[in-house]
Amino acid sequence: MTSDSPNSFSELYSAYAAGCIDPAFALMLEAQSLMRSDVRRSVAMSEMISGSFLDSAPAARMRDGALERTLAKIDAIEARPEQQRAAGKAAGGAINEILELPEPVRGAAINAVGKQGWQIVSLGLKRLKLDVGSAMEVELYRINAGSKIPRHSHGGTEFTMVLSGGFSDERGSYGPGDVCVKGPSDIHQPVADDDEVCYALAVRDGGLRFTGMLGMVQRLLGGH
Repeated sequence: MTSDSPNSFSELYSAYAAGCIDPAFALMLEAQSLMRSDVRRSVAMSEMISGSFLDSAPAARMRDGALERTLAKIDAIEARPEQQRAAGKAAGGAINEILELPEPVRGAAINAVGKQGWQIVSLGLKRLKLDVGSAMEVELYRINAGSKIPRHSHGGTEFTMVLSGGFSDERGSYGPGDVCVKGPSDIHQPVADDDEVCYALAVRDGGLRFTGMLGMVQRLLGGH
């Protein structure tokens, strides 16, 4: 299945509002809401509905110091962008592109660059594994303008959201905030737009299965 509409995974909004969403999808949804006004409205509506249920629920006593801990976490979140920009300047100009990505992807990417760095997949294509506390595979892709991701299928379901630039595959074209959804039966080859580097966030519950020569190498190395 493919989609360029946030409605393709609208069932996640209520889970997000209820605070029971997987961290990988929370990362994607929070970044998408910063880029898409329609997603912000959908999330706000879900939060209003969840809030109405909470209002009718019996009151629960807060633990001592809960308010102070919450305010401290808010202060830390508000201070994070400036800290990240300072870290980016110290790391050099190569990280400037990452600093332009929406939160919370930006923070996760900066942490990942500092820990293990980018992995080169093929000519014009790099990926960065993000640790967000999820059992899902979460990766950030950087695709040079006009470059291709090798043709592949999927071991499970994959959600790929464009953060900047854009790409096209056999089923459509995707720009910032758009989501491409693929399942195990789908084979495709995303190609970045010719005029701009594409950054894309991928969340999946199964690995990529490359075709052709790269697929042979993957199987020989014991990959998916």
